[in-house]
Amino acid sequence: MLIKLSNKETGTFVFQLDQNNYFKFCPERGGVITSWVADGKEILYFDEKRFLDKTKSIRGGIPILFPICGNLNISSSVFGKNYLQLTQHGFARDLQWQYSFNENKKSLCLFLNESKKTKKYYPFDFELRIEVTLQINFLEFQISIYNKTDIAMPINFGLHPYFNISDFKNLEFFDNPLNCQNQEKNIISNTLDELNNINLGVDLLMYTSGRSSFRDKIFKREVTLNHPYPFDLGVIWSDPPRRMICLEPWTSPRNSFVDGFRNIMIPSNDSKRLNTSIQIKSLK
Repeated sequence: MLIKLSNKETGTFVFQLDQNNYFKFCPERGGVITSWVADGKEILYFDEKRFLDKTKSIRGGIPILFPICGNLNISSSVFGKNYLQLTQHGFARDLQWQYSFNENKKSLCLFLNESKKTKKYYPFDFELRIEVTLQINFLEFQISIYNKTDIAMPINFGLHPYFNISDFKNLEFFDNPLNCQNQEKNIISNTLDELNNINLGVDLLMYTSGRSSFRDKIFKREVTLNHPYPFDLGVIWSDPPRRMICLEPWTSPRNSFVDGFRNIMIPSNDSKRLNTSIQIKSLK
């Protein structure tokens, strides 16, 4: 197992278990995982052309959402007039991350700390550490968020995995609650009814049991996201005609910094730990 430079032009590295099991990541573009090959098959959707245009947000891979998930519905900063308003999904996905290889655990460690850039939006000293462990057909994330400030620090955290699909009509979703929130219309709706429109584009928030899954009948693949409390919110998002779906674990819904609902407060000099994993199962 090793980490080596994969593409010098894009600053992409590869973390390799063996020839058929590896993932690629880009520290300078938000620490995003750009590719995950499991048993020789590409699991993630990634728009390479858009990635090369640094003026645009990344579409694909596994972006990191911090310190908010979604957007805020106010026009000014929740931290006062001396700060800029946090943009959608926060700043972590737009910044350069540091990384190291943990020899003992055979895992990748990604690190992000406060900087002059983050202090324009977020008045806290912090360290965000994500340990990524790769096994065959299995990717695990152990997240630690440290508050180095002398007051309590509000946080939301999420991941935004984009999964390759054969076609929307070949998908079957399960492990979902009966009802969900349509985030575009801001209404509560029947989950199955909403998922029947996934080929038209959906943005659904669910209060899950800590598990979300789907099957692709043509790819003969089952994808399961394990995301226990407080990482148990699940978002399903589609963006046709892109052949992908996003199955996202969040700690908190949109606007959590404003209304306080499921907002996580980390005490001074304390930390919060979260974990999630993605498991791939081949279907016969």
